[in-house]
Amino acid sequence: MDSSSDHSPSSSLHSTGDVQNVKFCQWCGGPTKPGIPEGEERFRAICTSCGKIAYQNPKMVVGCLIEHDNKVLLCKRNIEPSYGLWTLPAGYLEMGESAREGAIRETREEANAEVEVISPFAQLDIPLIGQTYIIFLARLKNPHFSPGPESSECQLFPLHEIPFNSLSFSSMVVTLSLYVEDKKEGGKPKFHYGTISKRPGTSASDIHAYTLDHHMQS
Repeated sequence: MDSSSDHSPSSSLHSTGDVQNVKFCQWCGGPTKPGIPEGEERFRAICTSCGKIAYQNPKMVVGCLIEHDNKVLLCKRNIEPSYGLWTLPAGYLEMGESAREGAIRETREEANAEVEVISPFAQLDIPLIGQTYIIFLARLKNPHFSPGPESSECQLFPLHEIPFNSLSFSSMVVTLSLYVEDKKEGGKPKFHYGTISKRPGTSASDIHAYTLDHHMQS
């Protein structure tokens, strides 16, 4: 999650980009070549045998921001990328799941925690790497949690002790920063939408190499 490659959104419309990674047709197994289909603007991987087009779409990452006794639950990653850094329990949405169901499953897998989803908190688009994050506010159904296979530790952090310099991804920095700002204002957390514009060529560990654009809240 949240790692980037060396291209910019503005140039991706008219470059072969990631379509070169699609070598073979998923339908007939024939070789593909990059091209711009009639009536479109973007390069696609087009099968040279059957003519079908492979469309590549952004991936959705879902997770939970878990509130408990004025603390938030974070997991220390036991896998790459960002091994040893802290994250909210989150991961890729699976086929057949709703975003809510996926967030609950990821929390169970990474923190062995059973949660009740309260409301959506943030949608964060990261166009450079083709990801959209949907993070839900949630509460623990019981005070029990422990590391799953992808986590080495799970810990509740008071807001003033959140390890912002040891977070795993820019998306986590943005989500937790918005949450802390909402809590400091003394009201109920808002719903936030924004675009995380990652600097081209940065890695997942460059968690501060971004700007938050088009931020809206309600």
